[in-house]
Formats: sequence, structure tokens, C-alpha cells
Amino acid sequence: MGKLKNHKDCVNSIAWAPHTNSHLCSVGDDSQAFIWDMHSFKEENYYPFLEYKAEDEISNLTWSVSQADWLSICYRENVQILRL
Repeated sequence: MGKLKNHKDCVNSIAWAPHTNSHLCSVGDDSQAFIWDMHSFKEENYYPFLEYKAEDEISNLTWSVSQADWLSICYRENVQILRL
């Protein structure tokens, strides 16, 4: 995924949103979570439409299957639930 240019360090996890085929989330060692609209990758200047900064490196993420606007991220020994 060379186009995930906003990450400044290793990307640890990528997951598609279960409710749409155009949104995905990426998380990484830079403590950032970005939600991308894949349709914007067709443009020259693309940016994630949502960003989140955690307290430490984010190791994993999971979209809620039953609640499309909820996402969980894991860092250190913490799980954080984000409402989008």
C-alpha cells in the first residue's frame, strides 16, 4: 500500500469497513489511525478523511460488524473504542 503516505512509520494493520467497499482503516507504529476513502486515491492529492492519534504505537484494529460507526484499536495493553 504505497499510497498510505500519511503514515510516518510501519503500518501494522489494515481493515476494510464491513458496511462499505470503499473505506478502510490503517494503523501503525506512528500511533496514527487513518480512515481512507478508496475513491479519493484516483485523485492526485488524496488525504484520509478521518485521523486519530493514540498514546502509543497501534498494533491492531477491528471494525464493528453490527455497528458501522464503531472501531476498536489496540496499543500497549489498552483497547480503545472509537466512534466515527
